Amino acid sequence: MTDPVIDIVRLSKRYGPTKALDGLDLRLEQGQVAGFLGPNGAGKSTTIRVALGLARADAGKVVILGGDPWRQAVALHRRVAYVPGDVALWPGLSGGATIDYLGRLRGGLDRSERERLIQAFELDPGKRIRAYSKGNRQKVALIAALAADAELYLFDEPTAGLDPLMEEVFALEVARLRARGRSVLLSSHILAEVEKLCDTVTIIRAGRAVESGSLAQLRRLTRSTVEAVTGRDPSALGGAPGVHSFSARPSAGGFALRCAVDNSQIGPFAAALAGFGLASLICAPPSLEDLFLRYYGQDSPDAAAGSPPRAASPGDAAGFSTAGAQP
Repeated sequence: MTDPVIDIVRLSKRYGPTKALDGLDLRLEQGQVAGFLGPNGAGKSTTIRVALGLARADAGKVVILGGDPWRQAVALHRRVAYVPGDVALWPGLSGGATIDYLGRLRGGLDRSERERLIQAFELDPGKRIRAYSKGNRQKVALIAALAADAELYLFDEPTAGLDPLMEEVFALEVARLRARGRSVLLSSHILAEVEKLCDTVTIIRAGRAVESGSLAQLRRLTRSTVEAVTGRDPSALGGAPGVHSFSARPSAGGFALRCAVDNSQIGPFAAALAGFGLASLICAPPSLEDLFLRYYGQDSPDAAAGSPPRAASPGDAAGFSTAGAQP
C-alpha cells in the first residue's frame, strides 16, 4: 500500500487571536480527486498554505508527497501545481509569456499540452494580463498548472470567474488528471462542483474536519427524499420507523406522498408502501448540499431529528453556493 499524497493530522494554526485551524485531519491517497468543502473563512486556504510551506503549522503533522512542506518547500514545489482562487499576475506580461514563466519556475511545461489547453480554454495568449477579465486571468493560472507534469494538483476555488462552458472544460481536465493517476485536492464552496468531480469529500467547519469519506459513505449519514403516488391513503405510514416530514394528499391519480426516510429504513418503507397500491415511486439519495447543511444549515437533519442545534459562528452560512458557477 502506497503512502498518502497528503497526510495532515491534528493541524492547528493561529493568526493572532484568530484560530484558523483547530486540529484538522485531512488525507489524500494516490490517484484520488478529493473535495475540500466549506464556506469562505472555514480554513480551507490556510490548510493549503500550510501544505505548500507558505505558512508554518503551530501544531500537528503535515506530510506532503512524503516530505515536510516547511523544510522542503523548494523540492516539493517542483512536484506540485497550485492554482489560487484569487490570481495576481504581472499586468505587463502577455498571457502566453506568463504561462511560460510560471512553467519555468517549476521546471518547465509540456509544450504540446500548453497549446492544447490554450485552445481548450479559448484563451488569447497574445493579450497582456492587464487587458484580461478575472476569468481569463484564472485561465492563465489553470493552463500553467495543468500543462505541468505534477504529481499533486492543489486547486483553491479554481473556477472563480469562469463561465459554465469553461467550468465544463476544467471538469474534463480533472478527469484527465485522474485517468493519468495524478492526485488532486479541490478546495471549493461550490457544492455542485465538488459533487461532480470528487471521489472523496472532507467537510470543514471552524477549522476542523467534521466529516470525511466517499460520497456514498457520507450519504448514509442522512436521509433520502421519497415521493410516491398510491391508490389508497398511505397516511398510516407517517408514524413508521425512520420516516420524517410525512405528507399525503389526494391527487388525480390517488394519493401523493412526500417524506424523508432514514437510509437504513428505505427497504422496509418501500415494502410497506407497496401495500397501498403503489403507482409511482421516486427515491432521491441525499445530495452533497444536504450533507453540507447538516453542519451549516439551520434546517439540518440534527435539528429535524430533535437534537439541540449546533452553535453557529458568525458568517458560517455565508459564502457558499449550490450553483455550478459563482455569482
